[in-house]
Amino acid sequence: MVDRVLRAALVAALAAAATAGCTSMAEHSRPELDLPAAEAASPATLDRWWTLFGDARLTALIDEALASNLDLRAAVARIEEARANLRIARSFLFPTLDVTVDSSRRQNSEATAFRQGPPFTSTTHSVGLAAAYEVDLWGRIASGRDAADRALLATRYDAETVRISLAAEVATGYFTLLLADAELALSRATLATRDDNVRLQRARHDAGLVSTFELRQAEAERASVAATIPPLQQAVSLAQSALAVLAGRTPREVFTPGVARGTELETLAGAPEVPPGLPSDLLARRPDIRRAEAALAAAEFRVAEARAQYFPSVVLTGTLGSESERLANLFSGPAAIWSIAGSLVQPIVAAGRISAQVDAAKARREQTEIAYVQAVQSAFRDVHDALVAHRGAREAFAAQEDRRARVAETLKLAERRYRSGYSSYLEVLDAQRNLFSAERERLVALRNRQTALVSVYRALGGGWEPQAFASAE
Repeated sequence: MVDRVLRAALVAALAAAATAGCTSMAEHSRPELDLPAAEAASPATLDRWWTLFGDARLTALIDEALASNLDLRAAVARIEEARANLRIARSFLFPTLDVTVDSSRRQNSEATAFRQGPPFTSTTHSVGLAAAYEVDLWGRIASGRDAADRALLATRYDAETVRISLAAEVATGYFTLLLADAELALSRATLATRDDNVRLQRARHDAGLVSTFELRQAEAERASVAATIPPLQQAVSLAQSALAVLAGRTPREVFTPGVARGTELETLAGAPEVPPGLPSDLLARRPDIRRAEAALAAAEFRVAEARAQYFPSVVLTGTLGSESERLANLFSGPAAIWSIAGSLVQPIVAAGRISAQVDAAKARREQTEIAYVQAVQSAFRDVHDALVAHRGAREAFAAQEDRRARVAETLKLAERRYRSGYSSYLEVLDAQRNLFSAERERLVALRNRQTALVSVYRALGGGWEPQAFASAE
């Protein structure tokens, strides 16, 4: 009898081994998409694009953020959680082995027709090993394992997406800080010039050469420039605290932020060139697309897992141990016990539970397919918008450069006309005001050109190494 049961269990296990490989595979494929033609390969410098700006302080700040940022650390923790879930899913493919220790005392009834004779109180002690194994004939457990594997892959791509966004946010924040520094320096230098103008006009007013009206105009212009300094000081402080948070610094360092600067904004006029054309490996470079693809595969495995519930489950169990009334006899030969069993459960009526679970899995799979299409759609939109914005920012900066040069020439002419008596001081003040505005707008345009370039690298999936990531899988 025992031999027959063992042979049956062996046949079932061999059948599981023969069929699990083909039944656990969920067929999955990416939906067909109408993609634009690729034009070029990604440049080798795309992985660490921030080094192209030639600012060692920027590189150090981004490296600090990649090592300590809390959002990125949370993403890494989610990877560990997904890895643990995968180990759990894999464990169901193997038998379980438990040690059981039991001790009980029981009082039997004396009032039943089938009562045993005395003694009516009995004591039982037992110890043993209990093993159980579910034969995965239909691939349900294997599908769950494969779904967990793809979920782990998705969380890893999530972390890479956070990494890309973090590098871009730090670079953008750094250039915003440099802009605030440059504007503050410009306002202070302009204020010094306005102070000189006020002193000159006051001396000329005291000498009776100019009217009180012209003096008050110079004082008003000086006050106008002075009013720009406090907001710029605030902007510097806010930019530093934002960068301290991105860098993952302590609360004390966030409250009293200090961010080292390297290259000034003015020296960044020679920006790196944008990689020409649309990279041929954009779908592989963008981790958000890779994440959506992994999630789609996981959803399809979940559908296969749900469908497998329609088929019978086969469970093999066995025990080996000792049972005795007295502890002293527990490990003696006559106390040995063992059992081996196999069970098959075929669902017949489940009030539509299985079909509802399959329908829910299919609906989730459809949602993930839509999310994949949206991810691809968003990727190409990001690239398109970033390239358009960068081209516009370069043109805007060139126009602001030209405007500042022409306004500076206008101021020289206005001062010459005023000294020659051909115009009033109001014309000089107006030209000074225009030059101050042109210089500030040029600085903003320069910052916008740099941040537009950052957006291009971000849209192209720069900031990580897909090849090294793939080899680590």
